[in-house]
Amino acid sequence: MTGAESGLGIVDAHHHVWDLSVRDQDWISGAELAQLRRDFTLDDLAPEARAAGVTATVLVQTVTVAQETPEFLALAADSDLVAGVVGWTDLSAPDIAETVAGLRAGPGGEHLVGMRHQVQSEPDPRWLVRPEVLRGLSALADAGLVYDLVVKPHQLASAVEAAQRLPGLTFVLDHLGKPPIVSGELAPWAERIRRLAALPNTVCKLSGMVTEADWGSWTIEDLAPYADTVLDAFGPGRLMFGSDWPVCKLAATYSEVIAVAHELTAGLGPAERHDLFTGTAVRTYDLAVTAGPALPQEPPCA
Repeated sequence: MTGAESGLGIVDAHHHVWDLSVRDQDWISGAELAQLRRDFTLDDLAPEARAAGVTATVLVQTVTVAQETPEFLALAADSDLVAGVVGWTDLSAPDIAETVAGLRAGPGGEHLVGMRHQVQSEPDPRWLVRPEVLRGLSALADAGLVYDLVVKPHQLASAVEAAQRLPGLTFVLDHLGKPPIVSGELAPWAERIRRLAALPNTVCKLSGMVTEADWGSWTIEDLAPYADTVLDAFGPGRLMFGSDWPVCKLAATYSEVIAVAHELTAGLGPAERHDLFTGTAVRTYDLAVTAGPALPQEPPCA
């Protein structure tokens, strides 16, 4: 544990913002997502995050639009909360190295820590191991960035293959790989998770569980088998907390998501809890963070 880490509170390693007057979020459609169809800003997030003991965050891309990443970096430059940005760029573009260099040279460029693509929406289950995508991922490794994986269970096999082919790139699995919590099934998701976790260049976010469960009736008991699986497979040293705010609002408040994460990991010791809620994110994303309130040793009340 570094000195900077030891003085930190919680790092929320996964959240979003959007301004619909700047850009439409075309994935927000239908009555069930209606409560998300408004602006969500850092000013909205900050009071909820601070109240929950969060002292730093990672802002993650929402749409596959190149302009979003420099916008997010500029937000981070003006924020005392956002410590890192996971952006988007076209992995298949031959000039990806120049694109990354340009982003780093712009406002807030020092906050660029990784990239992500909406692989979950790709019809090709082997999209991640296309030659042009692997070249792009290799360029991210050369640039010292990490790659966030947003995939569905059937795409985990390709994630394993990509991580095997690129041992110099850290792959961060978002939302546990979207397990089928509503149905309660563990297989074959759990076996695929263990295959991914067996690779040392992989990390997982304890995030997105409440929205993979039944939004209106989920319980801790519904979530526990999935949290236990990734805890056993990755260990707290390769697991990090993420709220998935504001998407989590479909099923839980910000404070509820943090309380649930504490309850699901109540059996961990202080050092392990520090890893999961702070240290893993700081190390994985190489966050330049400053000290804040120390991480509480006991879970907060829900």
